[in-house]
Amino acid sequence: MPEATSDIATVKSAERTVRILEALASSHDKLSVSELQERLGYPRSSLHALIRTLRELKWVEADDSGSAFGVGPHALLSGTAYLDRDPALPYAHEVMEDLREETGHTVHFARRDDGYVLYLASREARESVRVIPRVGRRLPTHLTALGQALLADLTTEEVDAVLPEHLEAFTPNTVTDRSELHAELARVRDRGWALEREQGTVGVACLSAPVHYRIPASDALSCSMPVEAATEEEVERIARAVVSHATALANTLRRQGIR
Repeated sequence: MPEATSDIATVKSAERTVRILEALASSHDKLSVSELQERLGYPRSSLHALIRTLRELKWVEADDSGSAFGVGPHALLSGTAYLDRDPALPYAHEVMEDLREETGHTVHFARRDDGYVLYLASREARESVRVIPRVGRRLPTHLTALGQALLADLTTEEVDAVLPEHLEAFTPNTVTDRSELHAELARVRDRGWALEREQGTVGVACLSAPVHYRIPASDALSCSMPVEAATEEEVERIARAVVSHATALANTLRRQGIR
């Protein structure tokens, strides 16, 4: 019995460690122990002990006051290792360069992580003046074109299973009504690509298509642009380009035996 109790405590400690790192990674600002406790609900004594260990191992670092914390350099090493070892990424990088050259817009490559999309690569438009770092960021699927393109590859029941009960609004244009989202996903399935206007970021429109080398699709390509540039004619041009390059990438990955 003592051994079993010890094992349970070890598993709980491991889970708490991961949740702490996720909370710190998702925050734009460093968080205090009190803020972490409010977000995670863990006892302060447990948080203090885990953060102390994470600091010693350089997975967490503190601000100058020593009272607020963020992810440390060893978290970057882990994330970089994931990117370095992903077999699809080198081929995606080639396609992204071509897509940016053809469209003139910013290009993203992302993977669905349950109800989120994880940005794996980005190519900024050459004339971009407002660069928003995306690689390594995780955003909700329901408010991104990338996420909607990937959700559309699921059944309605599967979509409901991965989405949270409450759909968070990032802007006034974010779709937070579940039935409205399902209607939009039906349109995405019919045309083969997703389009969102200022749902994730004010002033930005984004168009995306899934890369069908897995079933259901796990990855997608997108082009983002200033919302005023997303005219009907431009959307049609970008849709043709994104779908064409996503299809070409999927064909290449299948030929290479990447699944």
